[in-house]
Amino acid sequence: MSRVTVIGAGFAALTAVRKLRAADARVGIDLIAPKPEFVYYPGTIWIPTGLRQPEDLVVPLRPFFDRLQVRYHEGSAAGLEDAGRRVVTDRGEVSNDGLIIACGGRFIRKLPGIEHAYLPCGGVDVAVQIRDRLAELPVGTLAFGFAGNPKEPAAMRGGPVFEFLFGIDSFLRKLGRRDKFRLVFFTPAEKPGQRLGPKAVEGLMREMVKRGIETHLGHKLKGFAPGKVTTEGGEFAADMILFMPGMTGKQWFDNTELPRSEGGMIKADRFCQVDGWDRVYVAGDSGSFPGPDWMPKQAHMADLQASAAVANLMDAFQGKAASHGFKAELVCIVDTRSSGMLVARTPTRNIVLPNFVGFHWAKRAFEWNYLRQYR
Repeated sequence: MSRVTVIGAGFAALTAVRKLRAADARVGIDLIAPKPEFVYYPGTIWIPTGLRQPEDLVVPLRPFFDRLQVRYHEGSAAGLEDAGRRVVTDRGEVSNDGLIIACGGRFIRKLPGIEHAYLPCGGVDVAVQIRDRLAELPVGTLAFGFAGNPKEPAAMRGGPVFEFLFGIDSFLRKLGRRDKFRLVFFTPAEKPGQRLGPKAVEGLMREMVKRGIETHLGHKLKGFAPGKVTTEGGEFAADMILFMPGMTGKQWFDNTELPRSEGGMIKADRFCQVDGWDRVYVAGDSGSFPGPDWMPKQAHMADLQASAAVANLMDAFQGKAASHGFKAELVCIVDTRSSGMLVARTPTRNIVLPNFVGFHWAKRAFEWNYLRQYR
């Protein structure tokens, strides 16, 4: 019986587990992660405004592992041996016949003073800190921004920043406190959100104008300080800073001979196979994949890549060549807490539908449906 090791417990990793078990009831599955839990990061946009509590978004995975007969190994990956056939962790080693690396990336925290900013996608604890800080501010300036990895254009996560921005704006209006705050959006890009497509950029900028949100665009960031954001185009005061930096690969990748992109991700082909490594695959934020420059680091893409990785690994066990690719596809609802803008993009189409209350409820329904498979 073949055994497959999956590193990670996020979207790509758990999709890989589901697909592996669906493909073969007998294949052994080992999963390595620091905690046996799944955090639904897209829902953290609603924690600062009270629509979600941390416990709504953190799912204990022991029951899921039991149902799918997954052997869980508590720990963090630290390296690879024997051309990927052994994963070295901080708790020991796990051997495999096939490996899927799906442990995500890490944020680049090099800007001076970045410790003075909240990283919106930093997890439920950070979202709670944002909620508490917002509650204690009677008045002030709130700054929201993001940047990328210049060596890995796809390694950015700007969409959630728009959602924190619009969601907090809506929340303050609901409380009758919006007039007490100045909201500023900043990014080095002159046209933010270009990965969503030109129509989406226009829609996002119109929404900011409509809501009275100021912008500071097209200036390279220099750093942060208590109460201040500094760029090459000047500085402005900020009583709370939400900033999403670009992403790079996990630190433990440096302990391996895995092929890396200039931006630090694991290089893979269109079948999610790691270049030059037999029966070693990567999915989600850990990987650098061929595709259009707008291809997102997004849960939906991670799921598609994990499905392709599993299909190709199962074929490899049978001596077949890789043949399963993944679609380059962006699908998201940019939520405002009470409505949402639907954006979809493929190599041939770019669809943008304006704010509609039904999209907000569709996003909530999707969350419920997605999480119930792991509860």
